[in-house]
Amino acid sequence: MSIERIQIAPGFSISRIIKGGWQLSQGHSEGNKDHAIEDMFSFVDHGITTFDCADIYTGVEELIGKFLAERKRRLGSISDVQVLTKFVPDFDILSRITKSHVEKVIDRSLKRLGVEQLDMVQFSWWSYSIPKWMETAYWLKELQQAGKINLISGTNFNTQATRAMVESGVPIETLQVQYSLLDNRPEKELIALCKEKNIHLLCYGTVAGGFLSERWLGVAEPMPPYENRSMVKYKLMIQEFGGWELFQSLLHTLQQIANAHQVSLTNVATRYIIERDQVGGVIIGARDSKHVEENLKLFEFQLRPEDYKAIETIISKRKGPAGDVFDLERVKDGPHGSIMRYNLNQIEA
Repeated sequence: MSIERIQIAPGFSISRIIKGGWQLSQGHSEGNKDHAIEDMFSFVDHGITTFDCADIYTGVEELIGKFLAERKRRLGSISDVQVLTKFVPDFDILSRITKSHVEKVIDRSLKRLGVEQLDMVQFSWWSYSIPKWMETAYWLKELQQAGKINLISGTNFNTQATRAMVESGVPIETLQVQYSLLDNRPEKELIALCKEKNIHLLCYGTVAGGFLSERWLGVAEPMPPYENRSMVKYKLMIQEFGGWELFQSLLHTLQQIANAHQVSLTNVATRYIIERDQVGGVIIGARDSKHVEENLKLFEFQLRPEDYKAIETIISKRKGPAGDVFDLERVKDGPHGSIMRYNLNQIEA
């Protein structure tokens, strides 16, 4: 079964499974970079041709750049690969950001990736109370017009901010947002806007950092201290959803559906999201290519009406999360915001 593709702009299509990059930013050593590059070849060979990264994922743009250079050396072209990076200015410089700073960061991404034009830049902004985000979006548009950027997209913008950018003339092609069976915030308002404006969603957190898997079925609720920030983040989302007992009911239902289709629980959780309106693709967090075959199963089945009914019987009991996309995470001293790292770009304005 081949990986489905979707056209998100004229002449630009992506694989509906997108290889996430942030896992590669956590302590990868010189010794495993060659292995990581060969894994990228394997992903592309299996049809996962689209890679997600960011200027703040330490070392990842450079690593993908080495892969692109090696692919061009071996095959003569990199036209079959799409790299979606991000522009994430540090919180501390938002109030004094300038166009020259934006261009400096974009130029750095170009250099790291070894390309003349960035396929896509997904713009992120920490606080709407600091009003230069619209001005910054215009600067990205100017850099697009100058040929340094092909497509402009957004990351974690809510409905109101997305509408403001689009209706002010900033060409937003996609939005990268958290969307899962636990986190339905895009369904409240954002998806309706995306339908209106022909914007596709690129979804992360679809399996809640691994919580939506067989590993956690029937397991006692984990307690702090947790293994990593990802576990903290998605455990908070389970609490917002309705707690561990309701979460276990969801896992049991997903397992029953998975058994009927002879796929994994994770496949079912992901399939539910990829079938939702305006979803262009899902970002998977696999560090390497060992589990590519498992991800291919995503396109070997479809959810039946009775599957939807069983799932929706559970999720109709949810308590939250409240608000629009990423609104909880924007509260810096709140439980979701307090685990964020706000200053990772390391370039002064």
